[in-house]
Amino acid sequence: MIETITVRPYAPQDLPEMIALWNEVVEEGIAFPQEEPLTLESGAAFFAGQSHSAVAADTRDGRVLGLYILHPNNVGRCGHLCNASYAVSAQCRGMHIGETLVADCLVQGRALGFRILQFNAVVASNIHARHLYERLGFVQLGTIPGGFRRKDGQYEDICPYYRVLSSIPPLPPQEQPQGKEQEGETPPVEEDPGSRPG
Repeated sequence: MIETITVRPYAPQDLPEMIALWNEVVEEGIAFPQEEPLTLESGAAFFAGQSHSAVAADTRDGRVLGLYILHPNNVGRCGHLCNASYAVSAQCRGMHIGETLVADCLVQGRALGFRILQFNAVVASNIHARHLYERLGFVQLGTIPGGFRRKDGQYEDICPYYRVLSSIPPLPPQEQPQGKEQEGETPPVEEDPGSRPG
């Protein structure tokens, strides 16, 4: 099925599916730090507020099967670091959609002028995501004991990761993103990976 998947910037008509997908991961309570679900209004503002928001869509019927958001991880002298979150529909995990999303995110991050993609809080038990990130060249910075509170109230370690973007091949000029500048304000929700990118 991966050959029928395309990653593209989101469009307004994608928002209901994007919000449902995001809320699915929030509700699981094992990967995203957020606890409050998005509404149609807050979701529209949230995705529009990113440096880049993209979806993995099935070219056959347009269904949104995954998404990512990309934004600054900090401001000022650290504004060249970016952060991202990924979500893949539970029904589509294990189909390499997550890998496609992360690969596109790396290219878009470089195109937007970021130098490093940093994940602040990858949950230690999110083994599939961690293996994917390491396979794509991310380096683990260490472990923060008990840095994530699961939905069941248990505390779990988190593992920060980073990837230098200078080795990522640049986009052709005609494909350069029209996203926001890298040193713009960080959006209200700025934590990272998530969902077990499938």
